[in-house]
Amino acid sequence: MSFVTAHALRDSSTMLRRNLLHARRYPSLTLNLLFTPVMLLLLFVYLFGDVMSAGIEGGGAGRSAYLAYLVPGILMMTIGSATIGTAVSVAMDMTEGIVARFRTMAIHRSSVLVGHVLGSVLQVLAALLLVGAVAVAIGFRSTDATVVEWLAAFGLVALVALALTWIAVGVGLSSPNAEAASNSAMPLILLPLVSSAFIPVDTMPGWFQPVAEYQPFTPAIETLRGLLLGDRIGNDGWLAVGWCLALITLGFLWSRALFDRDPG
Repeated sequence: MSFVTAHALRDSSTMLRRNLLHARRYPSLTLNLLFTPVMLLLLFVYLFGDVMSAGIEGGGAGRSAYLAYLVPGILMMTIGSATIGTAVSVAMDMTEGIVARFRTMAIHRSSVLVGHVLGSVLQVLAALLLVGAVAVAIGFRSTDATVVEWLAAFGLVALVALALTWIAVGVGLSSPNAEAASNSAMPLILLPLVSSAFIPVDTMPGWFQPVAEYQPFTPAIETLRGLLLGDRIGNDGWLAVGWCLALITLGFLWSRALFDRDPG
C-alpha cells in the first residue's frame, strides 16, 4: 500500500469518525427525517390498507397483503429521507467555515467528502433497521426470502444509499446554506411518492405511468419487493443497479468538481 493511499484511508477514517460523533451528539435531524416514512407507513396501512389492497395483485386480501406490498417502498423512501440530512450537514460544513479550515491542514482533500458519504451510508442503514423494526412490529413478514435473497436485498439498499448519498453531497456543496440544501434535496422524498411504492404502476392513469416507471426508485422498489417477498424481479434488478451506478458516477463527479473549485 502506497503512502498516499494509507494517508487517504487514515484521513477518511478520521472524517468518518467525526461525522458519526456529530450524528450521535445531534440525532434530532435524523429522527425528524425518519418521521415522514414511519408516519406514511402507519397511515397507509391502518387508514387506507383495506382500500389500497384492492389495487394490488390478489386484490381484496386486505391490510396484511398491502403491508407486504408497501414496506419495500417505504424502506426506499427512508433512504431518500435520511440522505437529506447529508445535504444539510455538508452545506453547514461549507458555510460555517470548517471546510475552509480543513483546506489549510495537511489532510487528504477527498477524505472530507468520503467521511460524509460513509457516515451517511451507515446512518441510512441504521435508519432502515429502525423503520424495518416498526414494519415487523405491525405485522410485516418476509417468510419466502432465502438467505441469498436477504443478502442481495442488503446489498441493494446499501447501493441505493451510496448513490443517493453522493447526490445529496452534491446538493449540499451547491447550496448557499442549510435551508436551501434541505429544500433542494426534497425530490429524494418526493420521487418515491410518484413511483410504485404505494400502488402498482399499471393501476395509474395512462399519461402518468411513464413518469412512475422511468425513474430510479421504481426499479429499485420492485427489485427489493421481489427479493423480500419471493416475487419475480425480471429486468428491474439490472435497471436498479444501472441507475445506482449512474447516480454514483454523476454524484461523485459533481461533488468533486464543486469541492475542488477555488473557494475564493
